[in-house]
Amino acid sequence: MGTTTAAPAAFLAALRTGAAEPPAAGAPAWLWQLATALHGELPPPAADVWATRLHALLGTARLPAGLRAVHVWQADTVLPLLAGTADTAAPTALHRAAARGAAADRTAWRSALGPFLLRLHDAAYDRAAVYAEGHTGARDHALANGYSVPEADTYGHAYARLATEANARACAEAHARALGTALAAAYAADDARAYAGTFPEAQLRAVLRATVAAGGTTGAEHLADGLLTALTAARR
Repeated sequence: MGTTTAAPAAFLAALRTGAAEPPAAGAPAWLWQLATALHGELPPPAADVWATRLHALLGTARLPAGLRAVHVWQADTVLPLLAGTADTAAPTALHRAAARGAAADRTAWRSALGPFLLRLHDAAYDRAAVYAEGHTGARDHALANGYSVPEADTYGHAYARLATEANARACAEAHARALGTALAAAYAADDARAYAGTFPEAQLRAVLRATVAAGGTTGAEHLADGLLTALTAARR
């Protein structure tokens, strides 16, 4: 994980197009995944300003191996943003300890992450879109089978309510189970490559959706600035 030698313009162009890899060695896979996602979530003027700051940061010194920056970012930026959505106490404590070099084992990580991830992905589930789709499909089915318009509409809403909540639970449980296991393994081993394999960019988008669902702003600028701060702190 050496410093990046790509010109700022090439670095920006790669982010704008969502390139699978950075234009030159420097950003580890997990960081590039997060950077690409954050650049896409930020408003256009702020996105390029932030990317320029990231490029400059990567060009100043080598990032240490491992996941210290991730732990700092999670503890200081990501989890506080979600404090009103889920109980973040247990994962925060483990991230803070790991940032100090005292990583927990898989069992401890899995125990802390499971309930948190369940609440996160439940909150991030797009209930409005799923409800609307379920209602339309069920209503049209009822109309095709002789229901009156009011009856079909009532049937559609009843179906949508049941299906949306059932799907939300199933989705949250599946994500919590799969991600909890994968993240626990990556964190316990301080394995940057394994962490990249957990699709951190998808987790980032879930955090943003959960934040909006809770009535907050998207939080993208807060997460982006916090990541730069964490990268700086990880070098100390």
